[in-house]
Amino acid sequence: MKEINRRDFVKMAGAAAAGLTLSQVPGLGNAFAQVPVIGSTYVPKAGGNGSCAKVYFTEHIDAQHLTKLYDIINEGIYGKVAIKLHTGEPHGPNILPRDMVKDFQGHVPDSTIVETNTLYRGSRYTTEDHRKTLETNGWTFCPVDIMDEEGDVSLPVRGGKHLKEVAMGAHITNYDSMIVLTHFKGHAMGGFGGSLKNIAIGCASGQVGKRQVHGVVDKMPTDFGQWPMQDYLMELLADSGKATVDYFGKHIVFLNVMRRMSVDCDCAGVSAAEPTIGDIGIVASTDILAADQASIDMVYRRPDNHDLVERIESRHGLHQLAAMRDLKMGNDKYELISID
Repeated sequence: MKEINRRDFVKMAGAAAAGLTLSQVPGLGNAFAQVPVIGSTYVPKAGGNGSCAKVYFTEHIDAQHLTKLYDIINEGIYGKVAIKLHTGEPHGPNILPRDMVKDFQGHVPDSTIVETNTLYRGSRYTTEDHRKTLETNGWTFCPVDIMDEEGDVSLPVRGGKHLKEVAMGAHITNYDSMIVLTHFKGHAMGGFGGSLKNIAIGCASGQVGKRQVHGVVDKMPTDFGQWPMQDYLMELLADSGKATVDYFGKHIVFLNVMRRMSVDCDCAGVSAAEPTIGDIGIVASTDILAADQASIDMVYRRPDNHDLVERIESRHGLHQLAAMRDLKMGNDKYELISID
């Protein structure tokens, strides 16, 4: 089986083809009428429109407002808490600010940042190299658990489209709750990386689970065009994400930080494209679909969204939302509530 390194992986991926009203929320404009997203799903209130999720929003990207959002949605968080964070490749220019994460982590009792090793060869491929990268990037202020350091554990995918189980980092079962703290941005294969991508790929073990999620269990193609992509990949992401969401039940929450939104994931490191869309803010919800749906809606309302939208649509990234909806992972109808 041929192994690929991170540089080749990123290179190939980059070359792959194809309750307030919104007008009261800063920077979002008056309507979502032009958003080409399933349903265009913002609703002002549950009212007579059936149930909807609550998504809380701030345009301020700092520790104070991140913590304020978390405190609104953290009722189900207890015990030993995993903070799922993408810690990035060495010197990645777009990863979440360390000081902001440090202050946030210090606010959450008995919490640990969690990660897993990568499928591609690179600076996070082995646990030893991964720990060096964590130190390089400044993730030294609290414990960081590389969850697949001691192997993996299979979690069931109930009613999945393609997968019946996914191999997650074995240490995932050591935690009572999970906070999914996501740098929302583009992604070379998924179109965008939100809360779903953060857990679907980010919790899967490096050499077993990530093969399952990418649909390359038997053999990793050497030609990137032969890798599963578009709708099939989005459905694999949803299957994997559902395993983690179901495992934690009511004890998982989602925060998407929309800053420095390159078209590339933080796995691209220093080779990531410079963002061409402005920062938006932070959303928080107990509902994974509502959190990613709201984030996408906000991106689509931006006048400077061309590059990120092109990345999303060329990879069929919006199908992540449809797949989560089909798997009943959350509600794509939401009430957007500003805390500013």
